Amino acid sequence: MIDLLKKTIYMGIGLAEMTQEKVEEISRELIKKGEITEKEGKDLVAEMVRKSAQAQKSLEKQVDRLVEKALSRLNVATKDDLAGVKKSLAKQIAALKAKK
Repeated sequence: MIDLLKKTIYMGIGLAEMTQEKVEEISRELIKKGEITEKEGKDLVAEMVRKSAQAQKSLEKQVDRLVEKALSRLNVATKDDLAGVKKSLAKQIAALKAKK
């Protein structure tokens, strides 16, 4: 369920990728209309792509923090918790076999 939540949120991040195409389209239109120069259009696209990447990283960090917080509240065992239990169980099984 948590993976589904993450995937859903990351799909939203994917929408930011479409922003580059939209910005390029708008830039071409503005250039065509003579409202901005070709260099200004390229600069606009570059800036928006950079800001989009920053926003993606920020959003990913926020999603990870929220998911970790939700898991903590639900008191769900982590992979590390389960690995520790598995290791402990293996030791106990080995000790029992050694007694036989």
